[in-house]
Amino acid sequence: MRLDQFLKASRIIKRRTVAKAFCDDDRITVNNILAKAGKDVHEGDVIRLNLRSKILTCRILAVPNHNVSASEGSSLYEIISEENAN
Repeated sequence: MRLDQFLKASRIIKRRTVAKAFCDDDRITVNNILAKAGKDVHEGDVIRLNLRSKILTCRILAVPNHNVSASEGSSLYEIISEENAN
């Protein structure tokens, strides 16, 4: 699954276009490598997002092959750390 689609499905970022913009601004890494929106993600990958006010690091637990409900979205990842960006 593409990175931008995973971020939307997991509800980490609400819209796919916003997730793509984050990638285009070099604010997302996958396994410590800058990632573009089209990067394929897999279970076990570590995503680090610079959300300006905080830095969120999470591990992918499952990659869905279909649309998921909002309640299932949070079960796709686990938060490793959350720190202030300042």
